[in-house]
Amino acid sequence: MENVFDVLKERGFIAQATHEDEIRELLGKEKVVFYTGYDPTADSLHVGHFLQAVAMRHLQLAGHTPIVLIGGGTTMIGDPSGRTDMRQMITPETIKENGERFKAQLGRFIDFTADNAIMANNADWLMNLEYIPFLREIGMHFSVNRMLTAECFKSRMEKGLSFLEFNYMIMQAYDFLELNRRHGCVMQLGGDDQWSNIIAGTDLIRRKEGKQAYGMTFNLLTTSDGKKMGKTMAGAVWLDREKTTPYEFFQYWRNIEDASVEKCLALLTFLPMDEVRRLGALEGSEINHAKEVLAYEVTKLVHSKEDADAAMEAARALFTNNNASANAPTTEVELPRLESGIAILEVLKETGLVPSSNEARRLISQGGISVNDIKVESIDFNVTADMLNDGVLMIKKGKKTYHQVKAI
Repeated sequence: MENVFDVLKERGFIAQATHEDEIRELLGKEKVVFYTGYDPTADSLHVGHFLQAVAMRHLQLAGHTPIVLIGGGTTMIGDPSGRTDMRQMITPETIKENGERFKAQLGRFIDFTADNAIMANNADWLMNLEYIPFLREIGMHFSVNRMLTAECFKSRMEKGLSFLEFNYMIMQAYDFLELNRRHGCVMQLGGDDQWSNIIAGTDLIRRKEGKQAYGMTFNLLTTSDGKKMGKTMAGAVWLDREKTTPYEFFQYWRNIEDASVEKCLALLTFLPMDEVRRLGALEGSEINHAKEVLAYEVTKLVHSKEDADAAMEAARALFTNNNASANAPTTEVELPRLESGIAILEVLKETGLVPSSNEARRLISQGGISVNDIKVESIDFNVTADMLNDGVLMIKKGKKTYHQVKAI
């Protein structure tokens, strides 16, 4: 059986590892308990989290045991990694609700039956810590000088780093120690922006338990010019179908840049690498087939085969015939409002096609908005009831993004 470390490396997951050769050997001969943490700062996971869930699934399929750690305690502090400002404080009630949503979403990728995986919440140990004993037992092992060299802190020094956030690295390291003690967890996985926090945990286990622990980070999902993927004009691409519909989710992957297709097929699907390379090598108009395969496979994983089939059908109808489809994203509008006429700026914001009036004005000025295939040439344009065809009209943004407005 192929070593899962080699699988992850070939598919492009691995960014850094604390002990590459040892980790590969360990994953090849023993059943390893490992963990990935998710702070429930929102009410849904997004595509960046999905990449880590796929990696966990690869490891689980190879016989290893994942721990999904919900950060009910660490979310009370807020991770400064990759931030230029302090995160908004969230109430304990909201954190708990978000954590439950995360559990449900991750259950689509990770098999929690028959002790095949463990779900934990760091609130169980962090919220009951006694401050002075914790400082004496754990804080003494952390060098402030060394912590300040970590990238997650260095980037915040100019604008200011609160003492609250400064504790985050210690909390995450302590999580690893607790999971090691409770479940025999020997490896932490995370995005590459978590490297400093992960090695702090391996060091703490070595100091407190005299044991070897391991860390491995994954490449972040970025475009060819280094920008994080998973953002649209309307915001993040969520795994929750109420926040990003299966059709919108499908369309995001169908419309990604050509240069990212092979990478995304390798990271976000379970297609064999020979097929990934074959699809990634397609050129010209043929690359659209590879994008369609990517969109279908990822939508099937995150939502369902039925959702992927419906999104594919809707996308093909829109791309080939410009016909409206029941599966396209739809906003319902009361008929009397359409009879009175609704300003195009208002419609674009209401449908979520644009995040602001300024962006709507820019798109219109560049000829990027059409209603029923008629280009909108003025911000004074009104959407009216006489544009309805069987109770529906179609708005198009750019060349590939469609949205229905349905009269009710």
